[in-house]
Amino acid sequence: MHELRFYLNISAEDYLRYYQGRARFVSTISHDGRRVQFPAERLRPFITYDGIRGEFALCFDDQHKFIELRRLA
Repeated sequence: MHELRFYLNISAEDYLRYYQGRARFVSTISHDGRRVQFPAERLRPFITYDGIRGEFALCFDDQHKFIELRRLA
């Protein structure tokens, strides 16, 4: 299993674009400088009134298939 860590700061207003389907993917840069892109729907468990903020870890297998996305403490 592989893991990429990154920080997200998406306002509730910005996430609305993803929720409404106008944007399907979230793209960001991991702490080690790699571009990370994943379906926006993976963030739904982390939505708050203020949006989505925090450090996350995206885990994937050797074939780059999604395993899990979790918020780090």
